[in-house]
Amino acid sequence: MKETSVLCLLFLISLLSCTTNQARLTVSPSSSQFFEGDFVFLSCEEDDSSAGWTLRRNTSKQQRTQCGDGWGKPAGSTCDIVAFPLDSGVYWCESREGPISNMVNLTVTGGSVILQSPVLPVMEGDDVTLLCKTKTTPSNLPAAFYKDGSLIRKQPTGHMTIQHVSRSDEGLYKCDISGHGESPSSWITVTDKPTTTPPPTSTPPPTSTSPPCSTSITIPPSLFPPVLSVLSCVGSLCVVVLLVLLVLLARRCVHRKPEAAVCSAVTTEDVSYGEYDPALTVRSAVRTEDITYEDITISPKMARDFKPEPDVVYSSLK
Repeated sequence: MKETSVLCLLFLISLLSCTTNQARLTVSPSSSQFFEGDFVFLSCEEDDSSAGWTLRRNTSKQQRTQCGDGWGKPAGSTCDIVAFPLDSGVYWCESREGPISNMVNLTVTGGSVILQSPVLPVMEGDDVTLLCKTKTTPSNLPAAFYKDGSLIRKQPTGHMTIQHVSRSDEGLYKCDISGHGESPSSWITVTDKPTTTPPPTSTPPPTSTSPPCSTSITIPPSLFPPVLSVLSCVGSLCVVVLLVLLVLLARRCVHRKPEAAVCSAVTTEDVSYGEYDPALTVRSAVRTEDITYEDITISPKMARDFKPEPDVVYSSLK
């Protein structure tokens, strides 16, 4: 009973360790900077709707306040806000169980120039376009772009594209339009590109024949991460159960009593003698230590009275 309880506990722990709830915060329009009065839509894209995701933020005035608590209009896992400079801060999604999503930094300015840059991390190797935009005039004015305070280049149309970004392109970016002003600075994050195995160009011939009842299952590439997670959990559970079984088997072997050896002693009283039968003859080795010698005396009278029998073969005795 005790061993069964231990196995059940280990099984529950394995299931809990394999359960993860995740969410991703998205911003629309996709930008890290906004003009005062812009409409901004924040959404928690959740994998598990039962987790109860709530949008929260930290600003210069408030900490960990949720949507609807003095700011924004909540609608399920989304939040709509009319942006003001006091709305500048860090936003994230948080569930009742504690896990949080990615964090985004939003800046709302009362000025006339903003830099539209990706609000989410950029994948290494992708192209990134930056737009220097004014509030009242068309967004095709010449602009100068800066990274970490140093001038990168000047673009006549207000657009700048960074091709095949790498980790060296991470930094603090801003732009400037002559006669209109300078935008706030925004940080651009570059993440590593996930490694993928290219599919084989040709299918090799099968090396073995499958049983008639077997079927092959093709797993879509989008399901690889969940399947690998489930297989990993099942494998870890099997290892734990195997270790418990080995411990129980070792304990049983240690406490097992050795079987008593059965020995029987044969004494001369247990031996009976009968007539000699060649077919039932049992041969055994006789040691010299078991032989006892004794003198035999034959008197002349016994020799005279002795009559030879015709069926007996005699041999000389020395």
